[in-house]
Amino acid sequence: MSQVTTQGTIRDYDAGSRRGSLLTDDRHEVLIDDRSIGDDAIRDLRIGQRVRFRVDDGDDGARIARDLRLVTF
Repeated sequence: MSQVTTQGTIRDYDAGSRRGSLLTDDRHEVLIDDRSIGDDAIRDLRIGQRVRFRVDDGDDGARIARDLRLVTF
């Protein structure tokens, strides 16, 4: 389990299933699932939004975002 926070951009997201993916700044794909969002104020994610998050390894070896939060400027 990673404790390092990184940043990336939402690639796709389906609010109904609460699943999608994002690209890290170093171009790695990370999955978003129903436990990824760490801020209850986030109701929806849009393609192109900047986010910060931790990366965990899933049971099948997939990289999954955790504690996902919007980056504000």
